[in-house]
Amino acid sequence: MTFKKNQLALGLAAASLSLAIVAPAQAATDSKAERVADAAARKTEALESQMEQMAAQMQAMQAELSRVKAESSKTATESAKVQELDQWMASVKSAPAVSLSKDNLVAVRGGWTRVDDARSNGNWFEEGGLLSNNTDNDGFYFGGAFDFNINNDLFGLMDGTSFAIELGVEYAEFGDGTNALTDGTLTALATADRTKQVPLNAGSPRSTDARLRLSASPKIKFMHGSKFRPWIIPIGLDVNILGVPSNAVSVLNSGMQFGGGVEYELYRGIVIGADTRYHYSTTEIDGTETDGFSAGGSVGFKF
Repeated sequence: MTFKKNQLALGLAAASLSLAIVAPAQAATDSKAERVADAAARKTEALESQMEQMAAQMQAMQAELSRVKAESSKTATESAKVQELDQWMASVKSAPAVSLSKDNLVAVRGGWTRVDDARSNGNWFEEGGLLSNNTDNDGFYFGGAFDFNINNDLFGLMDGTSFAIELGVEYAEFGDGTNALTDGTLTALATADRTKQVPLNAGSPRSTDARLRLSASPKIKFMHGSKFRPWIIPIGLDVNILGVPSNAVSVLNSGMQFGGGVEYELYRGIVIGADTRYHYSTTEIDGTETDGFSAGGSVGFKF
């Protein structure tokens, strides 16, 4: 009995001793594991911090790279534009000068003209025949004209159709006749000694039936840009001046003209043309009529 109690006591003592030895070793092992875990955690945090810093640096580098690329692209675009502008300027400088379209025209013209009624039918006191009994209906004329171009689309109504104003002057002559007023029937005052008489017409009873016409007319020209161009004058203004006055010594009246013709640019602004016109006056110049036709040609120069 005593022996069993001793064995039990020895077993308990051995167990206690074993626990006393194992407990510090286990505690030491647990403490080392904690330290290792702490060290690993700190390393992990450091690595994460370094990764975050590297990521931020990579973002900054990407942003800088994008900025450099954008500036490089902008510079390249601007350089291309400058180069293109330089090439254009070089081509303009090397290209031959382009002559602009010349639409104004100055011309000399002349031809045949005929009045509807001659100045006289041979009767001194009819149809203005007192100062000239000329019976010729036909005559010739010459003069000049200036065409001032307004537009080339008829005020937006018709493409390729020009509108111009023609200012013209022409001299016409229809022969001559006898001046009944000065044909020996009237004389000047006698000379101082009153022994001589001086004819009023200085010894010449003839008078030339000459006339002057001034005109201002709208002119519509077709086929702008073509060498061949027809044209019309729908209605224009005439002012007629008689070289030999009417029986009432009037010399001036107004009227209208209508006409048409063609132009052809022969060579670099040199234009030839032909036209026909009718001149109509609402009134006679105290018995002397001015209505009639004219037809002729012209040579003009564009500018």
